[in-house]
Amino acid sequence: MTDGAGTSPPSPPPAGSVVADLVALGGGTFRMGSDDRYAYQEDGEGPVRRVRVAPFEIAATCVSNLDFAAFVDATGHRTTAERCGTSFVFAGLLPDDFPPTAAVAAAPWWREVPGACWRRPEGGASTLDGRGDHPVVHVSWDDAVAYCRWAGLRLPTEPEWEYAARGGLDGMRFPWGDQLRPGGEHRMNVWQGDFPARNTLADGYLGTAPAGAFPPNGYGLYNMTGNVWEWTADRFGGDRLADDRRALRGGSYLCHSSYCFRYRVSARMGNTPDSSTGNIGFRCARST
Repeated sequence: MTDGAGTSPPSPPPAGSVVADLVALGGGTFRMGSDDRYAYQEDGEGPVRRVRVAPFEIAATCVSNLDFAAFVDATGHRTTAERCGTSFVFAGLLPDDFPPTAAVAAAPWWREVPGACWRRPEGGASTLDGRGDHPVVHVSWDDAVAYCRWAGLRLPTEPEWEYAARGGLDGMRFPWGDQLRPGGEHRMNVWQGDFPARNTLADGYLGTAPAGAFPPNGYGLYNMTGNVWEWTADRFGGDRLADDRRALRGGSYLCHSSYCFRYRVSARMGNTPDSSTGNIGFRCARST
């Protein structure tokens, strides 16, 4: 079957994909944001305010490499990183003999790596072998929106994301409560040790973890904090149209309390819609 232009329309998402992974949430009013001592007020975390969200659905996990590969196979989509020919990779994931590349002045652990993209996360000869169920990374906000449109979904709003991340708990720092490691158990993938020089790997991972790793929160959602930052639909600066940045939520495997304690449900960060790095992914949502 073809469309009006005589070309075959993109194939729909396959069975068992993120579309079948949606969790229905009833919505309601919750306390959004944080005023505690860990909050980054310059990021707009506070003040705590009551926000109402309508019923919606959200994916239990981030979009995986296998999910994204199905999208690319069906549509031929080329990501921002692929079109630009470069993306940013954490230096600790590169081999010791990796050729010198440009670093970010304010964050020298980030290296601009030619050829780094979703299918070659560390550039060069790196592959997705063994990482099919890990979150796709090196995807810009524009790439995430394109995937969602193909899947008949959308990105969650910031209030939806935080409501979902809290898992029914009120005012807690993490999706499971206030303790980082309840009973000594690691509940997410963040930096362990001294950033950026030494990672003890106490939580089991150096880079990304599988999208379904660690126990889910009270709503059955996985990795709402740690692992990869997640794009949301909203502008970081709210209604300030001059600020084109989009809001990211959840923190990543590179977060550490010594410099970026943003692996909390209230924390947020902004980045331009064409940005891509090795620690940014996304999950999908749908209105009901």
